[in-house]
Amino acid sequence: MHPGATLRLLRVDAGLSLRDLARRIGVSSAYLSRVENGLDAVPTPERLTAIARELDVPPLLLMDIAQRVGPLVVTYLEQEPSAGSLFLDIARRRLTGAQLARLREILDAEFPVRAAVREEPAPALAPLLAPERMVLQLTCAALDDALDVAAGRLAPACPGLGAAQVAAALKRREEEASSTVGSGVMVPHAFVAELPPLAALVTLAEPLRAETPDGMPLRLLLVLIGGEHGRQRLLRLAHMARLASRGLAERLLDAQHPQQVFERLVELEALR
Repeated sequence: MHPGATLRLLRVDAGLSLRDLARRIGVSSAYLSRVENGLDAVPTPERLTAIARELDVPPLLLMDIAQRVGPLVVTYLEQEPSAGSLFLDIARRRLTGAQLARLREILDAEFPVRAAVREEPAPALAPLLAPERMVLQLTCAALDDALDVAAGRLAPACPGLGAAQVAAALKRREEEASSTVGSGVMVPHAFVAELPPLAALVTLAEPLRAETPDGMPLRLLLVLIGGEHGRQRLLRLAHMARLASRGLAERLLDAQHPQQVFERLVELEALR
């Protein structure tokens, strides 16, 4: 995974220049550039919190993507050291995603989170998909071919737009900054006015040797279009990057049917 690529993705979509964001969080633009390009370590939880505040996304979402332990967890473990043994017990039992989701349901029912520490959940990806917008085990030679296929699946749900126009919009956004986030995942997206958010999903039979931030070849495209602006779109993109960081591409590589994709995606999203 390459958290810096996700930070760049969110910054560009938020309309902030490298210099603007660096100034707002009190660092140099050279430092922030090195982070985005993977040349410096992932920022500290405190700095990630500052970045999240400027992007208007939940800090825990960025912590998840960066696989950092936030101040809330650190403080709690200091106050309740025995909680650490519970985390270790969960690891020993090697609970699956579905089992962890069941455990979370029990916690929510028995020990609801206080409003003061509850964070707004990122919007789920699964409801935006449909079987006709999934292409599994696609064989193609170039990224543009994969984008054209995804656009063809999205176009019927875009009144007044053809597949070529949808593809052109996706490619224009890619020219601004790459939407590859690492772990074999790319999140191409485009603004289409007055259209509710829609997603397409493409898995690749053979990985594409496109340039990626972590050097891992592309295996999965999560394509998003719609008329959302600002915070809601950033939340969706950040959540998609979080799914990538949790191994979504690996989980879907052998999926043969859309129903398998839905089941695995829903299981992973239940861990939010």
